[in-house]
Amino acid sequence: MISKNAKILIVDDDTDVLLAVKMLLKPEVKEVVTEKNPEKLMSILAKDKFDVILLDMNYKSALNTGNEGFFWLKKIMEKDKDAVVIMITAYGDVELAVRSLKEGATDFILKPWRNDKMLATIADAYQKSQSKSKKNGSVEVKESSPVTIKDNSGTFMDLIGESEVMMDVRKKIEKVAPTDANILILGENGTGKELIARALHKFSLRADKPFVSVDLGALTDTLFESELFGHKKGAYTDAKEDRVGRFEVASGGTLFLDEIGNISMPHQAKLLTALQNRQITRLGTNRPIDVDIRLICATNMPIYEMATQNKFRKDLIYRVNTVEIMLPPLRQRGNDIVVLAEHFAKIYAQKYNKAVPQFEEATLRKLKQYSWHGNVRELQHAVERAVIMAERSVLRPDDFNFTQFEATPEPMGQAEAMRLDEMEKNTIMRVIEKHQGNITKAARELGITRTALYRRLEKHDI
Repeated sequence: MISKNAKILIVDDDTDVLLAVKMLLKPEVKEVVTEKNPEKLMSILAKDKFDVILLDMNYKSALNTGNEGFFWLKKIMEKDKDAVVIMITAYGDVELAVRSLKEGATDFILKPWRNDKMLATIADAYQKSQSKSKKNGSVEVKESSPVTIKDNSGTFMDLIGESEVMMDVRKKIEKVAPTDANILILGENGTGKELIARALHKFSLRADKPFVSVDLGALTDTLFESELFGHKKGAYTDAKEDRVGRFEVASGGTLFLDEIGNISMPHQAKLLTALQNRQITRLGTNRPIDVDIRLICATNMPIYEMATQNKFRKDLIYRVNTVEIMLPPLRQRGNDIVVLAEHFAKIYAQKYNKAVPQFEEATLRKLKQYSWHGNVRELQHAVERAVIMAERSVLRPDDFNFTQFEATPEPMGQAEAMRLDEMEKNTIMRVIEKHQGNITKAARELGITRTALYRRLEKHDI
């Protein structure tokens, strides 16, 4: 989460972008300032100080160089060498974004962005801003949170839980984060695999370098190599310009490959070659490029079972899992359900300007007895809905109405499994119809990711 004390400046000549980002950030931070004319940037910075600056790469300004973002980035860094700047760039300008990191930017965001990725990037940048302030002797506002991972850069605020299994996860993170060991994170959807990946990066020796996340489950076969390794102009029909792949973008930092269990065997072979050689070759060229990455992978698939069935390469598993972190499902975390529910209730009460609600004992029992197949993500959305809709200061059991795909897992026969598939299909169709085809809203209500929902749509031929 981004701090409620944060002040954010957004500079972009596209008023739609300014409005979209302002609407996204307004409930999350103290102040959002927008400016469409970069010529006014230095006068704004002369009057006020911002925790994070979002800066577009290109403007239709008098400067008209095509790389105006570099000019204004340089001006910002000359004024304040500790400024935290996130560059906003179009999908095809990744190479420029990488150059901006070398010239002082903290991170970059690609258009079009996903809101959760945008918020996570800004949250990381804000933490870096606070770390710089602390080193320079500024007073840092600390926020309470039931978290124990600490080092000289502060506290990782989003890893919440008091259960024994989560304590074990924290200990493992503390041990392996400072190393360059490859990490494989296993766990069901919604257990927080990307959160763990970001924690590992934050407490690594590469923390000031890029953290690049790739959802492999969302890549088509035709995009796989281009997305990871890049391509040269003319390499294929739609390759209208040179493009840097995610391996190169992440070089020096951390590459997070989510949903690694979803890639095909031919792509597994190409990925293994790149990892073994620490080199990639862009499509359309024969020149290998050295890359220096710390690799973190994640999946919710039964990857070892897949290996015994020859659906996943054993040598690739050995390459990616120097250390393995297993995230428990929420239903196995005991009282963490209560801790997380109370945490989310505080967050959303503040976000929607409501009093922080209390939970009836019967409500807590209901939450602890529910199977939470969407895990922490499902709990978060359930609490948010309850806070919005509740008419009392105490949340009662009837404030939580769950959309549940399946009963508590237990052995089932083929006929029962078929009925369960039909139930899942009908539930998905009902929720999508309710939201008039809006996949984002449907996935949120179902407590799963958009990618997972698309996979289910394909599975059920919807």
